[in-house]
Amino acid sequence: MVAALATPRLLKRPQRLLASLLLPLVIVGLCLFQAQPADAARGGRMGGGSFRAPSMPRSGGSYGGGYRGGYRGGGYRGGGMGFPFLIPIFGFGGGGLFGLLILMAIAGVLVNAVRGGTAPAIGGGAAAPAMPRNVNMIQVQVGLLASAKSLQEDLRSLASSSDTSSSAGLQRLLQETTLALLRQPDLWVYANAESGSVPFSSAESTFNRLSMNERSKLDAELTSNVGGQRTTDTSSSSGDADATNEFIVVTLLVASTASAKLAGADTGEDLRQTLRILGSTASSELMALEVIWQPEGRGDVLSANDLVTAYPNLQHL
Repeated sequence: MVAALATPRLLKRPQRLLASLLLPLVIVGLCLFQAQPADAARGGRMGGGSFRAPSMPRSGGSYGGGYRGGYRGGGYRGGGMGFPFLIPIFGFGGGGLFGLLILMAIAGVLVNAVRGGTAPAIGGGAAAPAMPRNVNMIQVQVGLLASAKSLQEDLRSLASSSDTSSSAGLQRLLQETTLALLRQPDLWVYANAESGSVPFSSAESTFNRLSMNERSKLDAELTSNVGGQRTTDTSSSSGDADATNEFIVVTLLVASTASAKLAGADTGEDLRQTLRILGSTASSELMALEVIWQPEGRGDVLSANDLVTAYPNLQHL
């Protein structure tokens, strides 16, 4: 009888331990919450992708499907996990809110694993469809002098012509965006690059949180092309920012199954190598992409003070 009563208590200990570990993370998250500039500039956004797992065929043959446009849930519920997922695997950087969100994603998977146990094995029939075990989250931000007006023109052109509803179109968008940045090395002033690896089951929610964090830094999105849907704010015209503008910031957010090691962004050469490698990501490895930039509207200004407030992790090159 004593052993039977003690067993439930023992089972609750891992959950209590995880709760005690998650509480400090939440507190740190509140402390690291990034304040937004009082007069945020309007910007632009484009991208797309999917975290849907390959679907199982109804009869015979290989598993097809692949990833399709639109941010749609995968419906995957993973079982047990190996030691590499106990902590985030950072290729570089990993500090600030980005690193915190990666940690929270992995902690959430740990809690679900403890509460729900491992998924039961599927007996008989065909093998389960192949799916990535983990997904790499990459965020690269570049702050350029406001004289890089041709970059804004390139981004607007890409937003109007890119096919963001297909993996091939997203790969082209990533390649063209990195090329546009690579053509402005003399105007690079600040940069930051971070990456982390999360389990596939939490990849979509992590990507969405990272995206929302960056989008919240914009007062509005004047130019948008996401998942094949193009929208334009007709009440305000996009164009060159105010003459007093000081900087342009471009954020690349990538979810990929590629295992390439990036060089970071501590120096101009590191940033150059990172952009080259990131731009060469294959369409089959690219799961989701977002390109966010500001300012975009006429009369908008991104001052040095606004840049430091909204992007505290940027480092001077």
